[in-house]
Amino acid sequence: MIVFSARAKTVLWTVFGLVFALLVVLPLAVIAVAAFAGSWNGVLPSALTLDHVRDALAGDNLSSLRVSVETAVIASVLAVAVGAWAAIAVRSAPRPVARTVDVLFHLPVSVPSVVVGLGLLIAFSKPPLLLNGTGALVVLAQAILVLSFSYSTVSAAVLRLDPQQERVASSLGASRARVLLRVVLPALLPAIGAAAGLAVALCMGELGATIMVYPASWRTLPVSIFTASDRGDLYFAAASALLLIAVTFVAVAVTGVLTRRRRAR
Repeated sequence: MIVFSARAKTVLWTVFGLVFALLVVLPLAVIAVAAFAGSWNGVLPSALTLDHVRDALAGDNLSSLRVSVETAVIASVLAVAVGAWAAIAVRSAPRPVARTVDVLFHLPVSVPSVVVGLGLLIAFSKPPLLLNGTGALVVLAQAILVLSFSYSTVSAAVLRLDPQQERVASSLGASRARVLLRVVLPALLPAIGAAAGLAVALCMGELGATIMVYPASWRTLPVSIFTASDRGDLYFAAASALLLIAVTFVAVAVTGVLTRRRRAR
């Protein structure tokens, strides 16, 4: 519905602002306040402390953060590489093949993440490929979960490519590999960067499949947050969640900066 009235637009923007504040801003604000709360028996905390933040930045929790970052980076690289390759390759495939590939790449997002985790746990619990109890299974689970988003993001950009540019490059003697590296990939770089940023953000917060497959030696920060909240240590969980938000924001921002610099070259 298109709204032309200035008054109606004001009302709609006000409603949107209230809903956004209630569903997004308020929960984040509560987490930020709880991270520094010493006790909270009223509307606002009655005491403030840095103890929970210090605990979140030390010991096993800091190791969990490192594991989360490593897992997110590796899984995102795998998902973006495979998703971008499939999105580029499928455009020249016959329509039935393209539709089949499209369905397969969107399959992980159509089922609950715990189902993906359970499937991987069963599939790789016996030789010849035994991954159960290793960090590799966590990386694989997260890569599969974000693969659909990476493929969809790059596929949308592939549809907007101008095939005339590739024909011109080929007519000038460029090989198919050179056309791919010098024409296609640079045109898709913004989409690939967006897919990488989204993949990192999703992997940093992934819990459903991770909690099914993670070993004690490869424990991500979302798992630590869940464990802390499950045992009732909500202030420590809030401080860890605040740390997770900050690191995720930095990781996504760095991904965007690197993409823009690469595109400028």
